Amino acid sequence: MDVKLILQIAGVLLGLLYLWLEYRADIRLWIVGLVMPLVHGALYFKAGLYADCSMQVYYVLAGLYGWAVWQGARRRAAGNDTPEAPKKASAAIVHTPLRQVPALVGVYLAAHAVLYLLLVRFTNSTVPFWDAGTTAASIVAMWMLSRKQVEQWLVWLAVDVVTVGLYFYKGIPLTAGLYALYSLLAVAGYLRWRRLARVRRGF
Repeated sequence: MDVKLILQIAGVLLGLLYLWLEYRADIRLWIVGLVMPLVHGALYFKAGLYADCSMQVYYVLAGLYGWAVWQGARRRAAGNDTPEAPKKASAAIVHTPLRQVPALVGVYLAAHAVLYLLLVRFTNSTVPFWDAGTTAASIVAMWMLSRKQVEQWLVWLAVDVVTVGLYFYKGIPLTAGLYALYSLLAVAGYLRWRRLARVRRGF
C-alpha cells in the first residue's frame, strides 16, 4: 500500500477522534493532539505542504500548553466540592474578549506574511499563499482552543473550508474529505460551545 495513503488513513482516524474529543471539550484531545502531528507532518512533507508540515511542531508545543492549562483548570474545579462545583468546573468555556481581537488579527497577518516569504524563498511550494494562510490561522485557532474560546470554532471553519480545496489540489483526497467533515463539525461544535457558554453565564 502506498505510504501516502497509509498516512492519510491514519490521519483521518486520529482526526476524527480528536474532533470528537474537542466537541466534547474532553481533555484527552490533547493526548491525541500529540500523536496526530507526527502522522500529518510526514504526510504534508510528502505532499509538498511545507508550512503545514512545520506547523506540526507548533501543534505539539501547543498541545503540551493546552494540556497544562486545561489540567490546571480541572484541578482548581476539583478542589471545589460545593453543589456549584459542576457549573464552575465547566466555566472555562468563554467567548473571545473583544479586546483580544486586534491582537489575534495582528498575529495572523504577521504569521501569514512571514510564512509566505519563507515558503517563497526557501521551498518549492506551489501554493505558498494558501499554505501560509491556513497555517497562520491554525496558530491563532490553537491558542484560542487552549483558552476554551467559543470563536475558535469559527477560525477552524475558515481553515477547514480553504484546506479542503488545497488538499484536493495537492492530491491527498482522503485528508481533504476529513477536512470537509471538519467543516461540518466545526459548525456543530460552535453551536454547542456557544450554548454551553450561555448556560454558564446564567442566560
